[in-house]
Amino acid sequence: MQEQSTPEMFAPPDPEPAQKQPAPPLVPRRVLQWATRAWRTAASVVAVALALLLGLHVVNGKHGLSIWEQKRVEDKQLQKEINQLQQENARLRVRVDKLKSDPDEIEHEAREKLRYARQGEVIVDLSNEVKPQTAPPTAK
Repeated sequence: MQEQSTPEMFAPPDPEPAQKQPAPPLVPRRVLQWATRAWRTAASVVAVALALLLGLHVVNGKHGLSIWEQKRVEDKQLQKEINQLQQENARLRVRVDKLKSDPDEIEHEAREKLRYARQGEVIVDLSNEVKPQTAPPTAK
């Protein structure tokens, strides 16, 4: 018995028959939409949280606005103190110049600090005077 060859036998097989349905997607469309919405929401939450943390750091951080304000107040206080010290230095320079050159100022300083007196003057020191004690009441 010989087999008869027909043209159908030698024809290449169809890769996909026309009647076959396409394969369903691996992930349903609803799941992809939900994942996209969830990802956008999560990304928005993370972005807002990072912005809040950055804002908190700007205000209260090591070099934040509150520290900057404290340093500004401290700077004003120190500038005021510097001005006062400069004025005192200028006043003391004038006093030193007078003590170096003005005989009346030298005499005044000698009388005041060193308790010098001119010939014939008497110095009375009232700072060490003993206060009178009150007598104790007598018993009757």
